[in-house]
Amino acid sequence: MKATIFKIYFLLFSVALFSQTGHVMQGVGAVNMSMGGAATAQPIDINGAILWNPATLSAFKEKEFSFSIGAFFSSPELSSSLPAGALGAGAPAVSGTTLDARGVSMMPAIAMVWAKEDSKHTFGLSAFGISGFGVKFPEEANNPMAGAGFNPTGNSNPINYPQAAMGFGLIESDYMLLQVSLSYSYQLSDKFSIGFQPNIDYAALQLAPNPLASPDFPPPNGTGKGYPTTDKASAIGYGAQVGVFYDSGEMLKLGMSYKTKQSFGELDFKQTYLDGSAAPNVQFTMNYPAIFSVGMGLSGEKFDFALDYRTVFYEDTEGFKESGWQIATSGPATGFPTGAVNGFGWQNMSIISAGLQYQITEKMPIRVGYTYSSNAIKDELAFFSAPAPAVINNAAQIGLGYKFNDKWELNALYHQGFRGDGVTGELLSPTAITATNPLGAMSGTSVSYNMETSLIQFTINYTFGK
Repeated sequence: MKATIFKIYFLLFSVALFSQTGHVMQGVGAVNMSMGGAATAQPIDINGAILWNPATLSAFKEKEFSFSIGAFFSSPELSSSLPAGALGAGAPAVSGTTLDARGVSMMPAIAMVWAKEDSKHTFGLSAFGISGFGVKFPEEANNPMAGAGFNPTGNSNPINYPQAAMGFGLIESDYMLLQVSLSYSYQLSDKFSIGFQPNIDYAALQLAPNPLASPDFPPPNGTGKGYPTTDKASAIGYGAQVGVFYDSGEMLKLGMSYKTKQSFGELDFKQTYLDGSAAPNVQFTMNYPAIFSVGMGLSGEKFDFALDYRTVFYEDTEGFKESGWQIATSGPATGFPTGAVNGFGWQNMSIISAGLQYQITEKMPIRVGYTYSSNAIKDELAFFSAPAPAVINNAAQIGLGYKFNDKWELNALYHQGFRGDGVTGELLSPTAITATNPLGAMSGTSVSYNMETSLIQFTINYTFGK
């Protein structure tokens, strides 16, 4: 019954989402996103307060409800190359780029806060999509199996060659994480507040092909069934967040929070080979990383400024800290790589978020925000993250709000994530592993990806009791 309830929430409020900072959402709702995601010490709206520091809920003195909906556009590009001679004696070098074909994704969020002017206790309830990634890179049509139609000097992306031609074929992924939180803030004094927030999470992941499974490619001719594809496997997780908040009552505000690792049960993938036959199930655990945030806020008569710094601890998170190829521990292949990967091998991330709100009029604020993220993906491990090319280093946002009356407020956002240098590494193969080449890097090859994103989002807030 509990799993069914989470599935309903998941479908309603986390239809699809794609992140900017690794696979962590940089913010929630039009207000928090337009401030670059900065909210650890600047509680401008209830969504940012719940997401980044529950202690800041003490700044709200009315019962409020918020609903957000957005349309997200992303355009990842996946490229790879092979050196001359890789496809046979005298064959030219081949290279190509594949564009993502996923399209538009919707991003809902919902939150509510219970607060009173004369109370030291404030409560919040939310259902946020806080994490996700997804791509759809079609199989390369211009490949060696196309016969006379193959043009090696044209755009030809080797990593998307059919599996029978030693590529991956269609590369598709869909990962989403819904977090339901009950938040509590207690005001210790006029200036200090503390907050606590237990979280229950629901995650789902689907992969085609599944690099976590051992491929059915019996040597030496590679005539097996290849890598299987998975159904959408799901898992329940749990964790918590704690925070402290200082409001000087004048201009300066300070805040700090820590979100624990969200621990999940195993994702149990049911799998199918390309020929439609069943493949053995595979289990995989992918937790959500712990996040430490510290922030500063400055507020004047007409402006609010927010600055946050975060660390995302991927290197301590199961599913992300592991890398390389799995090694067989039993059977005739004991001690040899199976062709399945251990995990993404991501490194810790640093995130800087900054935002400025200015009151044009009493009813109309304008906001601008900026977000910088370091790269979680190591160049030498680029190959393993082809299904999750979450590489946006710089993003800018602009937002506008309008208060219709004391109860209703509408906010709008436009976000742009800029295409940077991305990540570039070498194609990897378990058959190329040696003592001095433990990843199986294939000399003279390359794999790279980059992306840009845009988001249009609207948030409507309703304040009770006025």
